[in-house]
Amino acid sequence: MWTSQTQAQPQPQLQQQQQQSNLRTLGMTSAISTAVPKQIDYQRTAELQEVLKPYNVFETDEELNHRMEILSKLNSLVKEWIREVSVKRNMPLNLAEQVGGKIYTFGSYRLGVHHKGADIDALCVAPRHIDRSDYFTSFFELLKQQKEVTDLRAVEEAFVPVIKMNFDGIEIDMLFARLALKEIPDTMDLQDDCLLKNLDQKCVRSLNGCRVTDEILRLVPNIENFRLALRAIKLWAKKHGIYSNALGYLGGVSWAMLVARTCQLYPNAVAATLVHKFFLVFSQWKWPQPVLLKQPDTVNLGFPVWDPRVNVSDRYHLMPIITPAYPQQNSTFNVSISNRTIMQEEFKQGLAITEEIMVGKATWEKLFEPPNFFIKYRHFIVLLASSSSAEDQLEWVGLVESKVRHLIGNLERNIHITLAHVNPECFSQLEPEPDKFCTMWFIGLVFAKTENLNVDLTYDIQSFTDSVHRQAVQIKMLKDGMKIEARHVKRRQLHTYLSPSLLKKDKRNNVTPNITPLQPLNGDSPAVDGAPSNPVSRKRPSDTAAENPRKKVKTGEENLNQSDDLPSNSIVVHCGDDSSSAEDQGLNAGEERPLPPISSSPITAKETSSTLQEGFICT
Repeated sequence: MWTSQTQAQPQPQLQQQQQQSNLRTLGMTSAISTAVPKQIDYQRTAELQEVLKPYNVFETDEELNHRMEILSKLNSLVKEWIREVSVKRNMPLNLAEQVGGKIYTFGSYRLGVHHKGADIDALCVAPRHIDRSDYFTSFFELLKQQKEVTDLRAVEEAFVPVIKMNFDGIEIDMLFARLALKEIPDTMDLQDDCLLKNLDQKCVRSLNGCRVTDEILRLVPNIENFRLALRAIKLWAKKHGIYSNALGYLGGVSWAMLVARTCQLYPNAVAATLVHKFFLVFSQWKWPQPVLLKQPDTVNLGFPVWDPRVNVSDRYHLMPIITPAYPQQNSTFNVSISNRTIMQEEFKQGLAITEEIMVGKATWEKLFEPPNFFIKYRHFIVLLASSSSAEDQLEWVGLVESKVRHLIGNLERNIHITLAHVNPECFSQLEPEPDKFCTMWFIGLVFAKTENLNVDLTYDIQSFTDSVHRQAVQIKMLKDGMKIEARHVKRRQLHTYLSPSLLKKDKRNNVTPNITPLQPLNGDSPAVDGAPSNPVSRKRPSDTAAENPRKKVKTGEENLNQSDDLPSNSIVVHCGDDSSSAEDQGLNAGEERPLPPISSSPITAKETSSTLQEGFICT
């Protein structure tokens, strides 16, 4: 009882001790403020914690114990498997029982911010005589024999090979790494960089999750304040549709690093203050200057690291957030110009809302109100991925989703498109067809102000679908019934795809964002996938047709009537009076704009000194 009261309202002496303990500098710069919390800050934090509870972001002790039991069972299985493999390779039984092996966790569970029903990211670490092929054969077979295991599948050819399963009701994503050691003791600490010597790239990538997670926890001044603030930011990001690494937004580790950097800049702040300062800092951050939790380690083991001073492609990353463990990587290389624009606008809106909350003009519920994506735009691309079985659909959706960001890149390069906003939530058809499984994604489009012009997106769509099919054939995934198609849909046609409740106008959320148009980099077209841009790439065969003044102009009605007759990947959008245009978004498409600031330009060799720098302007 006394402990909880002390945590809720620390005494002045405890506050002084807190302040003194946090005087050491964490991060690339000194703190912006070391002010100790006021009574109102604790009150706002308590209110935040209460508001978060209905969203199931906290687990009960019983649920936490269940997870620990599952991990203990998995750890025992790993030790049993390694012992059996060792004996089969003629190792004496007494030695085989000592080689060990261990399960480590990382991600949201290791950070202590997982929500109810969340999956667990785990890593199986084995000694040097155990191969990855053993993991995907004999260990996979051992898992098959466990009655608690369902939905077991192996993705051996992935960038980071993984076994996925449901273990007693909890989803587990389990990686594998083999260390160049004779045995793996239970006390093994993965933070030692020397452990990476003589490892292959896949093992290093697998280890990176654990090493990054542990380093984040080491670099924040107060773990409990960090955790509560991160829970709030993750919930906000999910509610606002900007939580998805695969689709080009930020994933869990990236949000964690942004919150960790905020904690470093305000080391004595409680969670409510940290949430407010988070929006203050990153609404003013000078992207693409990187976010760094510490000066990158100068370890020379030959693995590639993110460094724009050396790697030209790294200079074209739009929103770099750099992992703190060697080998340092940009966790946000998937971010597109559209997605960065959307997130920057969300940061600004979050700042406005939290400023109201901190002065008592609004409650925390307002921060977590989801905007209505479907009333923001007048034109949409609907991407449909279908197959003939539930098992095939699981694989097919995973592949298509991993490629959607390439479609966004194609659309961004279209000279008539100002913004391409993909909704990370996927939907099922209103009326499912028998023996057909279908998943849909929606992409909102904003066009530059034009009159009586047809924008042909056929080339953009066709090149995307072709690349997906090529990948599916290459990895031998493509099966009969697997299809992908795209359709142009106007807002008034959405009722044929979505339930009325999703399309219902909400005055609180019916706010059209004041979005800045996509800015070219150094006068060129936007870079995609970290590659330098080519000005010529802005022109495609589809643009030539669209710009032909002799081309017959379709009216809105004609376009609507003909849309169903077009091939699935043939999309011609009529930009008339009802188009979502730059001016509709609060922009003046014809206005001459100044050259983009540093935040819209790639990092150049001249701008990088011998020490990597950050960039922010806040108070």
